[in-house]
Amino acid sequence: QVQLAESGGGSVQSGESLRLTCKDARSSNYCMGWFRQVPGKQREGVAVIDTDGRARYADSVKGRFTISRDTGKNTAFLQMNSLEVEDTAMYYCAAGSMGCPRRYDSTGNYDIPLSHANFDYWGQGTQVTVSS
Repeated sequence: QVQLAESGGGSVQSGESLRLTCKDARSSNYCMGWFRQVPGKQREGVAVIDTDGRARYADSVKGRFTISRDTGKNTAFLQMNSLEVEDTAMYYCAAGSMGCPRRYDSTGNYDIPLSHANFDYWGQGTQVTVSS
């Protein structure tokens, strides 16, 4: 049974940074992802990372957030820089036991969907609040 525990959330000012940690990301074969949700809105994919390190980011965080994983320590991370008020949300770590799905194009390149449907294990969430 995979049990995920997020940490690292908090309250910061706009422009500051936070690093979220997800422990017990225990299988190196799992797809790992970070999602966020604000009350009254759907859960939003923030970033996902495949077993080979390939990552996919939501357009709203591209260039500011970095997802990474340390399979030896069973840990995944989300480094969040230049935080904005709009980043305020509950952040969830997720693991997908079937691995990351891949959408190939005609050239053989692929990307990874940011869909929560691909993940079957979830943490309890950590709150991130950004004020101006």
